[in-house]
Amino acid sequence: MTVPVLFNRKLVRHHRDRAALHHHQMQEVVEICAERLLDRLDDIQRPFTDILEIGGRGVVAPALQSRGMNVVSADLSQRLVSLNNNPSVCMDEEFLPFKAQSFDLVIAHFNLHWVNDLPGALLQIKNILRPDGLFLAAVPILPTLSNLRHIMAEQEAELCGRVFPRVSPFPDLRACATLMQRAGFALPVVDKEELPFVYRSAIGLMKDLRLSGETNALLEQQKTFSSKSLLVSSMAKLEEQGEIAAPLDFAILTGWAPDASQQQPLKPGQFSVSLEDALTN
Repeated sequence: MTVPVLFNRKLVRHHRDRAALHHHQMQEVVEICAERLLDRLDDIQRPFTDILEIGGRGVVAPALQSRGMNVVSADLSQRLVSLNNNPSVCMDEEFLPFKAQSFDLVIAHFNLHWVNDLPGALLQIKNILRPDGLFLAAVPILPTLSNLRHIMAEQEAELCGRVFPRVSPFPDLRACATLMQRAGFALPVVDKEELPFVYRSAIGLMKDLRLSGETNALLEQQKTFSSKSLLVSSMAKLEEQGEIAAPLDFAILTGWAPDASQQQPLKPGQFSVSLEDALTN
């Protein structure tokens, strides 16, 4: 089956390279998101020895090392991966360069939403995990940037009579759960986090998206560059609302590489108590 190519991966790398030059300006946000992601490890009573973290921007790896873990860091951007002081690899998340069962923990921090073949990437991650290894990821989800997406589409339709994608798409929570199940992770859990952001101006929002490397990298938009009039009218429309609420909604994905030692669901007929008896007693 042919995988649709939505994103210009060279442009994604360029955006992340640029973000590395300004990483201190977005450090607090990255640290908050990483803390919420790594909080999930506090509920797991088992040691992890060999860890791969992807997209940590020099924040995730030190947090893991403070827990006594051996960490390999990776990123599509050489500049971002160089922010780490531990062993690091510049790589493409769509083609993981690791042999099967190399790690017992893989963490992906806000990078998988730029992957063209996300189901394939999840399968590769499961493959490099050892049996009963843990996968932990943070992925932005809808309704993040929905207001910006709606206003830009509305303004473009009014100005040009047609609409092209100007804001990259995000999955919703249900789609994330489906992807985890489709990839074959055991005991998958998907839950939602939210960080509230309020901007005084549309320029401030656009600046933060640029500094964090999160501006549009869709292939389709490369054929139809945003005109100055579209950007000006969209920002003016946003600012009509007064302060601009732009919350970051993201999903925390948790799943395990299958192993015979894990708790297994009972098959039909294996229950010792029937549902009918439980409801009538």
